[in-house]
Amino acid sequence: MRRSSPLLRQILRGAASSSSSSVGRRSVTYMPRPGDGAPRPVTLIPGDGIGPLVTGAVLRVMEAMHAPVYFETYEVHGDMTTVPPEVIESIRRNKVCLKGGLATPVGGGVSSLNMQLRKELDLYASLVHCFNLPGLPTRHENVNIVVIRENTEGEYSGLEHEVVPGVVESLKVITKFCSERIAKYAFEYAYLNNRKTVTAVHKANIMKLADGLFLESCREVATKYPGIKYNEIIVDNCCMQLVSKPEQFDVMVTPNLYGNLVANTAAGIAGGTGVMPGGNVGQDHAVFEQGASAGNVGNEKLVEQKKANPVALLLSSAMMLRHLQFPSFADRLVTAVKRVIAEGKYKTKDLGGSGTTQEVVDAVIANLD
Repeated sequence: MRRSSPLLRQILRGAASSSSSSVGRRSVTYMPRPGDGAPRPVTLIPGDGIGPLVTGAVLRVMEAMHAPVYFETYEVHGDMTTVPPEVIESIRRNKVCLKGGLATPVGGGVSSLNMQLRKELDLYASLVHCFNLPGLPTRHENVNIVVIRENTEGEYSGLEHEVVPGVVESLKVITKFCSERIAKYAFEYAYLNNRKTVTAVHKANIMKLADGLFLESCREVATKYPGIKYNEIIVDNCCMQLVSKPEQFDVMVTPNLYGNLVANTAAGIAGGTGVMPGGNVGQDHAVFEQGASAGNVGNEKLVEQKKANPVALLLSSAMMLRHLQFPSFADRLVTAVKRVIAEGKYKTKDLGGSGTTQEVVDAVIANLD
């Protein structure tokens, strides 16, 4: 059955009539189309822990492949109270950012800078691609999951207060606008990338109003994409299915908290958080970083030994290159990374080897076509 997209038809009609209307404007990224070749500025945030090590790896590879990008580097650390205004301004100006992990203090009054970035720039969609890499043995084969997570509300709304001593109230906010927006992103991504199924993850059997609204929004959007199969799964069953039969999932769309758990679980199943790319995207801006949040800062031993795995951020930078309309450079980078992993000679500790970050980077550079 031939799939049709009302939004696609609107775009085609708009192009034919040269209309200035924004109805057909797409916000979905990763469309393989040629750019104009002009070098593009990218805001770079090395971050904390292993962040400077792996972002440095990306810089060396980009230089070696003569990628048409250049970087504006800013020092941002997780113990800061806010993201410096000049950093926000740089991302607004450049539209694209590459960042290492930012440590988020546990407890206390310091808010997450990652959340500040997402809310300030309205990066409403988190995308994590979890897939098997040839040469990296895992318990399950044929895993190729894209987790698309609503990034701005839900349990991450930050609305908490102490009602009386010993009693804390934390609000979960779900809106129809944000739910429809993330559902549209998921279905558009599936349509543009020839994906067959979108699965909504929820807990509407308990949170009937909040998650019920999320499901209602997903169902409404699904009716506009008859060529894409739509189904739903309760989050606890989803976790069980993920660890037992992950190959059944294709594109997964989730509220905020569930998406964080599902993405990290899927990453662990597919080969580890050190090799899974991701990004946070909005209408006008995109921030690319390691896909799964677990381990994105690493530990002091990894930093001292310079043995952090740069693969996740290298693959995320390939996503960034596609976003910037440089698909050929992205393909070269992905091919080189996959060759290094398939050869198995240079692997960091998390992949069962003893290689250093520099050794992996040198191997990737040597495999660039």
